Amino acid sequence: MIFKAKGLVRASSTTIQPLSSHMLRLLLLCVVFLFLTVSEAGCNHQDQESLLWFSGNVSSSVSPLNWNPSIDCCAWEGITCDDSSSSHITAIYLPFRRLKGKLPLAVLKLHHLSQLNLSHNHLSGPLPLDFLSSLDQLTVLDLSYNSFTGPIPSFMCLSSPQLSTLDFSYNDFSGHIPRGLGRCLRLSVLRAGFNHLSGEIPRDIYNLSKLEKLVLPANHLSGKIGDDITKLRKLTSLELYSNNLQGDIPKDIGKLSSLQTLQLHTNNITGTVPLSLANCTNLVKLNLRKNRLEGTLSELDFSRFQRLSILDLGNNSFSGEFPWRVHSCKSLTAMRFASNKLTGQVSPQVLELESLSFLSLSDNKLTNITGALSILQGCRNLSTLLIGKNFYNETFPSDRDLISPDGFANLRIFASGGCGLRGEIPTWLIKLKSLAVMDLSHNQLVGSIPGWLGTLPHLFYIDISDNLLSGELPKELFQLRALMFRKGYDATERNNLKLPVYINPNNLTAHYQYNQLSSLPPAIYIRRNNLKGSIPVEAGQLKALHALELSHNCLSGSIPDELSNLTNLERLDLSNNNLSGRIPWSLTRLHFMSYFNVANNTLQGPIPTGSQFDTFPRAHFEGNSLLFGGVLLNSCPAPTQSPATTTDEEKLTRIFTVAVATGFSLTFTLVILVLNCYVDMI
Repeated sequence: MIFKAKGLVRASSTTIQPLSSHMLRLLLLCVVFLFLTVSEAGCNHQDQESLLWFSGNVSSSVSPLNWNPSIDCCAWEGITCDDSSSSHITAIYLPFRRLKGKLPLAVLKLHHLSQLNLSHNHLSGPLPLDFLSSLDQLTVLDLSYNSFTGPIPSFMCLSSPQLSTLDFSYNDFSGHIPRGLGRCLRLSVLRAGFNHLSGEIPRDIYNLSKLEKLVLPANHLSGKIGDDITKLRKLTSLELYSNNLQGDIPKDIGKLSSLQTLQLHTNNITGTVPLSLANCTNLVKLNLRKNRLEGTLSELDFSRFQRLSILDLGNNSFSGEFPWRVHSCKSLTAMRFASNKLTGQVSPQVLELESLSFLSLSDNKLTNITGALSILQGCRNLSTLLIGKNFYNETFPSDRDLISPDGFANLRIFASGGCGLRGEIPTWLIKLKSLAVMDLSHNQLVGSIPGWLGTLPHLFYIDISDNLLSGELPKELFQLRALMFRKGYDATERNNLKLPVYINPNNLTAHYQYNQLSSLPPAIYIRRNNLKGSIPVEAGQLKALHALELSHNCLSGSIPDELSNLTNLERLDLSNNNLSGRIPWSLTRLHFMSYFNVANNTLQGPIPTGSQFDTFPRAHFEGNSLLFGGVLLNSCPAPTQSPATTTDEEKLTRIFTVAVATGFSLTFTLVILVLNCYVDMI
């Protein structure tokens, strides 16, 4: 500062002194106090009370909701608040918490809630009829994967017009899909699959111009797919499979040009595939399997489907030449045309599908299996090939040179059953080092079972039933590495199938669906052949085996005690052979075995009791005249003649009986002599 006084000029300057430590502490306390004050004002008190009511009405088998009243509720697990001064709760996100109980009505008091996700829990009971009546800001509601029952509330869109996502899938909802959903004009996702919903699809749904995903599979929906569905121009996913839908596919389905997924399989849809479908150029997955579609496919312009990866048209009544124009779908990874009436031969054009890994052509009228195999071995990525029930009465090509050294290099599943093919088990199969599943059943194959099958390192499923195979069971077959050790089997199973595989291993009316390689049971099926000889004791090495079926052959000898080592065995069928001896008691240790059949053999002795043996039906032991006890409810039969062979136990019993009888005779004779002597002396 500059001061002027009486002509004297004096310069003076002042400097700011640093704050003392006492002042710093005081300032810090003020900041902390201010922070705590703001924090306490953060959580809306009424919302917190509603949440505490919510947590008090649900339980969890994992851990209870750790909602501490002394902590700001905006910091609680799964809770989100807005940024306003009142800090209202805007989102509850609590999936996969194993919550149990009914949906607490306290949720209805959270008036600012915009997102509610309680999916993948164990919540149950019906939803209140006035559900969402006060949640007018709700945009996302996800209650999927619970156990909710009753009808889906019908007034949701009146009270919550902002809804964009509704997910009720995987519950136990029943009744009709509520009318009035057409009022949710902002709805982009509607999922309600895997429930018990019935009736027709409400027509007002077709007014939802913003709808992108309509997913209603696995219900009991009926009626037709309305033509007005083509108004949903933003639709990317239409999944209505596994219902009771009838009628034709809308002829203008091509107007849904944004469609990426179209799944209408497992319904009763009739008519032909509309040619306008070719306008759905964004399709990635098209599944029309298991309907009543008919007509030819040659006029459908497959070249428009450049993004198509999955194509399933199986189990319909398509006829005419196989549509090899499908080769223009360059992105195809999986293709099924099984169970139709298609004719012709496999075309070399299929080699243009360089990404193809799954091909099912089973149950058609294709010819020339030699040509088909010669061509298809060139599909380098092919891992699943199903061509059974074609090529009727042709000869199975057995030339080892038919398949090149690198042919079928990645093939994991090969099925050519049901063709009536003649010849022997082809030697070129030994080249398929990746093979895990082989089905050659229901043919006319002759000769013996080659021992080299046991050298295929990944093979764990063999079905060569219903052929004319002869000779003995090779010991090498029971040295399959993938079946000897669970670890080896696990190594083969780590891949999902592009499309499900449907197998009927036991001649049942129903087919089992397998979505991955690990789903198939490790099994050996060799029933209904002409095999003779004994069951090799080496069979006891296959500890990963789940099913062993050798019925309807001419096998003889005893049932190996070593089979009790198959601790994972679920099915054992040895019926209709010439097996003799006793049923080993050690088989009662097979605790997973749910099916056991030894009917119509020459077995003898008692039926083992205990464990599962008490549950097996009587018919599975009949046809063995010397079997007794157990479920047969008969006593030991009186021997009519000496058996050809006896066990050590039976020999000891006979020796003991003879010894006792001899001793008794000698004693009786001695007593008579003594008595006679006594009489003479008197």
